[in-house]
Amino acid sequence: MKEAKDFILLENDHINANYSRLRFTPADGSKLPEILPGQFVQVATSTPGVFLRRPISINDVDTVNQTIDLLVRKAGRGTEALIALPERSHTNILLPLGKGFTCEAPAGAQLLLIGGGVGVAPLLYLGKALRAKGFTPEFLLGARSAADILELDEFREVGPVHISTEDGTEGEKGLVTQHSVLKSEFHRYYCCGPAPMMKAVAKVAKDNGTECEVSLENMMACGLGACLCCVEKTVKGNVCVCTEGPVFNIDQLTW
Repeated sequence: MKEAKDFILLENDHINANYSRLRFTPADGSKLPEILPGQFVQVATSTPGVFLRRPISINDVDTVNQTIDLLVRKAGRGTEALIALPERSHTNILLPLGKGFTCEAPAGAQLLLIGGGVGVAPLLYLGKALRAKGFTPEFLLGARSAADILELDEFREVGPVHISTEDGTEGEKGLVTQHSVLKSEFHRYYCCGPAPMMKAVAKVAKDNGTECEVSLENMMACGLGACLCCVEKTVKGNVCVCTEGPVFNIDQLTW
């Protein structure tokens, strides 16, 4: 059940000038609610003139230490304020929101998790959840250059990692959809990143006859399905991504 709770920022890991990994724990010492891979949160900010919470994918969850990690990209005044939060500060977070990825698959299924840019964020927790179920997830991470690849060491602790960079400074040169690993057979792709990348991956999946789930990053305001600003056209009509998603099987979309 979703709820708004006050959290304490335990760690603010400034990965680079544009990205930070924020680690929060409930301020009252209570347990986290059940959080599924692919769900997201709405984080309040105290920035003057910024009235809406910011939607952020859940990067990781530690149920032993009762912490959640958020990978935040500086994209405006709200996210800039989050990146600048000092450790031990308090903020209010609404969670967990949305519908997550499908973690059930046939025994021994080969699963490929594909991410681009900050879209890699939900794939770390998803990969850990799949590994806990006995799978060996593989990752395909895409970026402009080696310097833009996020959390590479963390992903390598979970499963094999394939890399694609546009300038060829790490892994194979080109777009993720050009990577040779896509010639291998997989039961399912999981994908999150820029819309053009996800649409390209969806086309590869359809051509290969591979199941595919994507996590949409439509603009959101309320996160509760009230404001209708995140509407996406599906085969069954228009739906709110924040409540019916953000994860969709590509068969549900009109791509």
